Amino acid sequence: MLSLIRQLSFIVLVCFFAMGADAQQSSPPAVRYASGRKVIKDMSTILNPDGIQENFEAPIGGIKQWVCVRGQDTSNPIILFVHGGPASPMAPVMWSFQRPLEEYFTVVQYDQRASGKTYLANDTTGLGATIRVKTFVEDAIQLAELIRKKYHKQKLILVGHSWGTIVAMHAALQRPDLFYAYVGIGQAINVMENEKLSFDFGMQEAIRTKNDTAIQEMKTIAPYPGNKPVTRERIIIARKWPQYYGGLAAYRSEPQYFFSAPYLSPEYAPEDVPAIDLGSMFTLGRVMDEFLATDFNGVKEFPIPVLMFMGRHDYTTPNAPTDRWLKAVKAPYKKGIWFEHSSHLLPMEEPGKFLLSFVQYVRPLAK
Repeated sequence: MLSLIRQLSFIVLVCFFAMGADAQQSSPPAVRYASGRKVIKDMSTILNPDGIQENFEAPIGGIKQWVCVRGQDTSNPIILFVHGGPASPMAPVMWSFQRPLEEYFTVVQYDQRASGKTYLANDTTGLGATIRVKTFVEDAIQLAELIRKKYHKQKLILVGHSWGTIVAMHAALQRPDLFYAYVGIGQAINVMENEKLSFDFGMQEAIRTKNDTAIQEMKTIAPYPGNKPVTRERIIIARKWPQYYGGLAAYRSEPQYFFSAPYLSPEYAPEDVPAIDLGSMFTLGRVMDEFLATDFNGVKEFPIPVLMFMGRHDYTTPNAPTDRWLKAVKAPYKKGIWFEHSSHLLPMEEPGKFLLSFVQYVRPLAK
C-alpha cells in the first residue's frame, strides 16, 4: 500500500528538514519548488479550444469529492482513474506522466473520500464510519454515472491502480454497463498472498546482499504473514525492505521523485499537499482489515474486456497472482502487458510504453 510508504517517507522528510543541512535544503518544499511549479503550470495549461481542463467538487456519497478533468479533445474516450493508497491521490503527480495520454483520452482523476483535497473539503466528524470498501465502490460508480452524463458519453474506460484496483474491480463487476473495459495497474488479486510474496522477496534480497540489518529486522516478524494478525507495525517492516530493493520503483531504494512531485503540481497549492498524509493516516487503519481480506480468485468470469499492466519488478503488489488469474479468467477480451523496467509506479517508470499500450490496446475497445 502506498499509504504506508508515503507515511514513512513523510517522517524521513520531517527529520531531514529539522536537521537543516544547509539553507537551501532546509527551506520548506513550497519555497524550493515555487519556480518549478510556475513552469509546469504553464506547460500543462490546455489552450486547445477543443480541449477541456476543469476542476470541481462533485456531491458524491453524501460528501464533496474533488475531481480533475483534462484532455485535448472532448470527443476522445474518457478514462476514469481510481487511485491507490488508500488515500494516495494521483492528481498531484499526474503532471509527471499524464500529459501525452491527454492527446488520446480525456482523463478524470478524483481524490477519493478522506484523500487529499477531498479530505480538506469535508468535516471529518462522522466520516470515519464511511471508510469501507463498499462505500468507495459506491462512490466510484456514482462518479462514473455523473461523468458519463456530464460529458455525454455512453461508457467510460475504468482504470485502477494499487488499492484502487480493489475499488475498481468491484465497480466493474457491479456495473459493467458503465464501462468499455477495465485496466488494472499493480492489480491486487489476493492481498495475503501478495504480502507473503513481497516479504519473501525482501528476505531473499537481504540474504543475497548480506544485509544483516534487514535480515534481523525481518526475522522479528517471520514467518510473515503467518498465523499472527497483520498489524500496522508488522506490515511496515514487511514492506520496508522489499521496497528498498526496488519493489516500489525498479532499481531504486526510494522513489523520492514520487513523494516530492505534489509540491510541483499545478492542481495542488503547496498548502494542500500535507492533506495527502493526513488523509492517509485517517484512512489506513479503518480499511486495513478489509484490504487484507481481499481475494478475487473466486471471480472466474469477467463481464467486460480486462487488461492488466504488470511491472516486472513490482513487489508492492506482486504480479504472479495477477498473471495466474488473468490466464484462467473468462472475459470478452483479456490481455496482460508486462513492463520490463518497472515496478509499482509504472505510469511514471515507463511512460512511453504506458501511452502506447493505452493507444494500441485500450482505445480501440471504446468504440
